Amino acid sequence: MKTVLLTGFDPFGGEEINPSWEVVSRLEGFSSEGYRVICLQLPCVFGTSIDVLLAAIETHSPSVVIAVGQAGGRTDLSIERVAININDARIPDNQGQQPIDQPIAVDGPAALFSTLPIKSIVTALHQHGIPSSVSQTAGTYVCNHVMYGLLHALRDKPWIRGGFIHIPYLPQQACAHPGSASMAADTVKLGLEIAIRTALRVEVDERVTGGATH
Repeated sequence: MKTVLLTGFDPFGGEEINPSWEVVSRLEGFSSEGYRVICLQLPCVFGTSIDVLLAAIETHSPSVVIAVGQAGGRTDLSIERVAININDARIPDNQGQQPIDQPIAVDGPAALFSTLPIKSIVTALHQHGIPSSVSQTAGTYVCNHVMYGLLHALRDKPWIRGGFIHIPYLPQQACAHPGSASMAADTVKLGLEIAIRTALRVEVDERVTGGATH
């Protein structure tokens, strides 16, 4: 049976919850179609978050790793295309660190691309009526930090597919952010299940448009 490692973050930025962990944690122990899901909470901390993730990869030897993070203000499930080799924190992390213009990996390339079938995932989500899109930026905070650290480590493990998905606020969070979009936890959970199945099933991604003009 294949193993899927799914991660979410602890709350940050003054939020009482983080939707990524609220939803990801519901999938702990889930199994279907020849795979099982292991869930891991990452600290919203530069450096430590990557260390915790890579230790879990060594322990569990997953076939797929999907990291999930909060993106308050976004309107859909954002399937990230690329991580860039920079930490540039607008706010401090949960240990008070606020790196500015620092590389994540001194010896790493400027950018690394998701190895998930990102466009096929978007297509599958749309077929189930779940708003989603290919995102061209994972930001420069801890989410991008984790995505880049994951992909940098997987360069030597091509048999493991990895990537990142940003999700909107949950409705209870959006109440405190008037005008912000939200998505129900059950919808996000279904979306992650679809993303997992697609990542395990699709070997070659669809060649369809997923770009942006700006």
